[in-house]
Amino acid sequence: MNEFMEFFNNSDPTNVSTSVKLVLLMTVLSLAPSILAPTFQEVNEKALTPLFNEEIDLEEAYEQTAIPFKEFMSAHTRQKDLALFLEYAKVDKPETIQDIPLTAFVPAFAISEIKTAFQIGFMIFIPFLVIDMVVASVLMSMGMMMLPPVMISLPFKILLFILVDGWYLVVKSLLQSF
Repeated sequence: MNEFMEFFNNSDPTNVSTSVKLVLLMTVLSLAPSILAPTFQEVNEKALTPLFNEEIDLEEAYEQTAIPFKEFMSAHTRQKDLALFLEYAKVDKPETIQDIPLTAFVPAFAISEIKTAFQIGFMIFIPFLVIDMVVASVLMSMGMMMLPPVMISLPFKILLFILVDGWYLVVKSLLQSF
């Protein structure tokens, strides 16, 4: 516990433990879409480089980091989700995007992205369901009740995914959402 408190009391960036570096790395990797956008570059220029050059302290680096992330998340967060977390945190209606605390912004952004992921998954599921129904109907009409339809339909699903260039479509829809 003392090490934990010592970490937060000491703003020297060279004293960051390996586990904290790992957590920070995992956080950066989980925000991969923002890395592909100019957001990460802006954070690097305005916060990380000055922090590592000891031009600003850790608190100012945090504030400078939050600005571009809030702008990025505000463009990709559903208002309904953000309102839910602002209401839960009992925060007054913010005047600007920068007035919204990250404790409300990050979960609202995550919920919005999860909803988008479910929508993409559902759009992939529908054609696969149709293939399953067609294969099951054909097998039943042929009297092959003991043959599991999944064994026959799986190669057709994979073939369909390859023929329509499924990975391209999934990645394209993800990139277009940003």
